[in-house]
Amino acid sequence: MDWENRAISASKRNLKAIIIAAGPSNRLRPLTDDKPKCMLDINGKSIMQRQLEALTQCGINDIVVVRGYKKETITYPNIRYYENTDYENNNILRSLFYAEDEMDGEFVFSYSDIIFEKSVLEKLLHSQRDISLVIDIDWLAHYQHRYQHPVAEAELVMVEDNKVIRIGKNILKPEEAYGEFIGLAKFTKRGAEILRSTYGRITNQYYNRPFQQAASLKKAYLTDMIQELIDRGNVISSVDIKDGWIEIDTPEDWERAGQLFG
Repeated sequence: MDWENRAISASKRNLKAIIIAAGPSNRLRPLTDDKPKCMLDINGKSIMQRQLEALTQCGINDIVVVRGYKKETITYPNIRYYENTDYENNNILRSLFYAEDEMDGEFVFSYSDIIFEKSVLEKLLHSQRDISLVIDIDWLAHYQHRYQHPVAEAELVMVEDNKVIRIGKNILKPEEAYGEFIGLAKFTKRGAEILRSTYGRITNQYYNRPFQQAASLKKAYLTDMIQELIDRGNVISSVDIKDGWIEIDTPEDWERAGQLFG
């Protein structure tokens, strides 16, 4: 399927994107003293702008952003905004569920601190599985000369038969890992229902108690929730890539992004 047909297909099925942009970005200070990291400039375009362009080029025009830290600086038109008012005390999973009402159909999930090529998103959109994660299987190449972001911080995955069986930080040795989750995922309508219903069932039990690798559900990453879904017997599919993206989490990453993305 060529690019134009992919864009039409995504638009016709009312595919939505939810971007999580609430965190305070402490590692990038002082660059983020007055803005969240998604608003950092990379050769004349912010990280967020580059994401929005990739999404719209693939036919995704229904876009939701969850804001928190320095929310007043994220003001792109034609976007629905949700506010994580407690971003200093919670984490990515809780940020996502501030936009729970938007998870009523198929949607793409994205961290706000990644830049990805259109081809990466296209490959994800091609997946028909209920829950699909983009996995970089050449992930170790990203950590060569990347000194400010240790491998221990990577969200590594173990995969069997294209199914993710383990995911998270500090749960796998590098040699055990199949790849790294880049922060880009897709949920079909059924996948979204599985996510929402499971979160609803466990909220009271784990909200302020240990949950997977997190101190509590409130402090959990999306990967903690994905592991919970796996443990409950749900299939999580791997969409494999090699390169075509970058995470901007440190000043070193920001400088490298400027070299890679014109």
